[in-house]
Amino acid sequence: MILRKILYYLDIRTLFRPDKNKRNSSVRFMNGMNRISIFMFLFAVIVLLIRYLTR
Repeated sequence: MILRKILYYLDIRTLFRPDKNKRNSSVRFMNGMNRISIFMFLFAVIVLLIRYLTR
């Protein structure tokens, strides 16, 4: 259940979907920036793991 919510939050298709609750646009931008930072963090962790495993 929790994993499904996390995967929905990180889904690229839901990143730019219009909000059903008509929230403030600055809140939507903040959520978008949070998603981008999570993607960058996961990318960096994957790169570090690949570098660690190839040495």
